[in-house]
Amino acid sequence: MDFADISNRGLVMLGCGKMGSAMLEGWLNNALPARAVHVIDPNPSDWLRATGVAINADLPADPAVLMVAVKPQMMQAALPQVARFGGGGSLGCSVAAGTPIAAYEAAFGPATRVIRSMPNTPAAIGKGITAIIGNDAARPADLDLAETLLSAIGQVVRLQTEDQIDAVTGLSGSGPAYVFHLIDTLAAAGVAEGLPEALAMQLAKATVAGAGALAEAVTETPEQLRINVTSPNGTTQAGLGVLMDPEKGLPPLIRATVAAATNRSRELKG
Repeated sequence: MDFADISNRGLVMLGCGKMGSAMLEGWLNNALPARAVHVIDPNPSDWLRATGVAINADLPADPAVLMVAVKPQMMQAALPQVARFGGGGSLGCSVAAGTPIAAYEAAFGPATRVIRSMPNTPAAIGKGITAIIGNDAARPADLDLAETLLSAIGQVVRLQTEDQIDAVTGLSGSGPAYVFHLIDTLAAAGVAEGLPEALAMQLAKATVAGAGALAEAVTETPEQLRINVTSPNGTTQAGLGVLMDPEKGLPPLIRATVAAATNRSRELKG
């Protein structure tokens, strides 16, 4: 990663919880000097204190990046602490859920370059996926820099409009919880069929993790991968007959699940 400008001018991070810590760990592991990072956090963790970054100390006058990583409910109180970095000199990036670009423009001024992002929780182990969108003042180079920073926690995709963030929230933002529940239900089904609980959970976790890794590693579509392992009149086909039922199976259930989360994301904006 090329952190030259950040190394010279500094990066201010507002909030450093789980998501912020995951990003910071990735940056430090990719040669960003600890001295370039300035964290504002009322309750810094022991891990954060041990990194060598500046914590609740004097801030640089013109940082290259302001990274907003506080919880949405803390946003109103937190943003005034860094409002002086608005106006275009610093690139504002946010990984906070639910806070629209307009809120940052109101706090920092419309000339401020803002990148809004929607990561998800596998970012904690560098396996997340983050969607980004810039405001009108953001330049292509700003999106490139945001992508560089956020690639520390996984894949990065770019959106065409800010409205798409609601659907991203419904799919990948909330999606890990759906998968965790799938693991639980798979394991419970195994127990119901006679497996010990610990073994059923181990099988369920490894099956979901392995299938996801395989789907990402090969060029074949998930549909083709499904076909590859489905023998005519075999066990997989018997199971898929239930799962793929067009009225009671997974397709309508997942459609309703993602729609509910997406609609709730839209509601929370108002």
